[in-house]
Amino acid sequence: MDKDVLRAREATNGTMALILAGGRGSRLHQLTNTRTKPAVYFGGKYRIIDFVLSNCINSGIRRIGVVTQYKSHSLLRHLQIGWSFLRNQFNEYLDLLPAQQRMDEVHWYRGTADAVYQNLDIIRDHQQKYILILAGDHIYKMDYAKLLLDHISSGKPLTVACIQVPRTEASAYGVMEIDKNGTIISFQEKPRNPGGMPDNPDMTLISMGIYVFDAKALYEMLDEDEQMDDSQHDFGRDIIPRMVKRGLAHAHDFAKSCVTNRAKKQIYWRDVGTVDSFWAANMDLASVTPDLDIYDQEWPIWTSQVHLPSAKYVQDLNGASSIVRNSVISAGVILSGSSIWSSVLFYNVRVHSFCFINEVVAFPDCIIHRGCRLTRVILDRHCELPRNLVVGENAELDGNRFYRSEGGVTLITRAMLALLRKNEPDLFEGYDEYCSGRN
Repeated sequence: MDKDVLRAREATNGTMALILAGGRGSRLHQLTNTRTKPAVYFGGKYRIIDFVLSNCINSGIRRIGVVTQYKSHSLLRHLQIGWSFLRNQFNEYLDLLPAQQRMDEVHWYRGTADAVYQNLDIIRDHQQKYILILAGDHIYKMDYAKLLLDHISSGKPLTVACIQVPRTEASAYGVMEIDKNGTIISFQEKPRNPGGMPDNPDMTLISMGIYVFDAKALYEMLDEDEQMDDSQHDFGRDIIPRMVKRGLAHAHDFAKSCVTNRAKKQIYWRDVGTVDSFWAANMDLASVTPDLDIYDQEWPIWTSQVHLPSAKYVQDLNGASSIVRNSVISAGVILSGSSIWSSVLFYNVRVHSFCFINEVVAFPDCIIHRGCRLTRVILDRHCELPRNLVVGENAELDGNRFYRSEGGVTLITRAMLALLRKNEPDLFEGYDEYCSGRN
């Protein structure tokens, strides 16, 4: 067997991955009213957390802990249904680590480092050599085995994965500077005015929220951090900067471990943290050649399977056929003689006759009744739209009825539709009688 393969296998076998999946995701607004950000639906079939979990499995890492906190029921149910195939008999596991695991703690997680510290007894019991810390709310494909080998080669106790982003976007991330050897010499968490790179002032090097620690070093740093009264107990604000000052942190270039789209060789990583970025990432999947290849059978994205019949296209009431262009249509969808352009429809979506659906992301179990026109819309789960509703053509009206983002994307939830029915009952005239027939 190839020596590199053996080294990679040894590294992954000695690693426990910890996925931080307790984020509130407030910039996604009402999409996270009932679920944590990693549990938000994505791409017609998946949840956001499926990408980091799939990266672990495909990289050979099968010892995984998921740290949860905010509105975790939907996430926990998804993990139990879709990720229960790991077998303890083979030293594989998916541990669920909710807040207040430690008996002597009375508070919720105070920061990302505290979330790990509160579960330190559990983590130590697994006796792994390396601890891989991962954010559970990003979309990307990465071979963590290559990251681990780079970490081992560096000789540093900490490795931080990094990527270049436009300077105008960098203030939302941890900003890094490195020397010619890849040692991190500066780290600032979410600076207001981030600087550019020496060879490209319009781009900034940022942390991806992916860290590899030598386990012993991590335990020592967390114990030290717990004793500091002025600490926010956060990796980006406390642990990483402290280790950078001591010269203990190495930077890993994401280009070395990214699993790219073979057709484009595009480095792909998305923080879908806003309504606009979330909508845009879904729209990419509906394009002719997406930047993110979810059809790669050598690096599959796993998820829980819903057993449903195939999607079906039928004629409208006048006998005209459906028209579908550049769209993702999932199982259980039924289209009745409508036009669907550049859209992502999750499972069990129903689109009735004479509708025009353009650049729409519809979560599972939505019903779009006859004559609706929707442009640049996100529908949360179980939304049921009344006949002839028009969204995306009048910005002021959309903003009054629903949530409209800075980029012009309209988000609609069941609660918003209930309020709309109360405020504009004429829109729903004859609605109950009509729905009883489901035409």
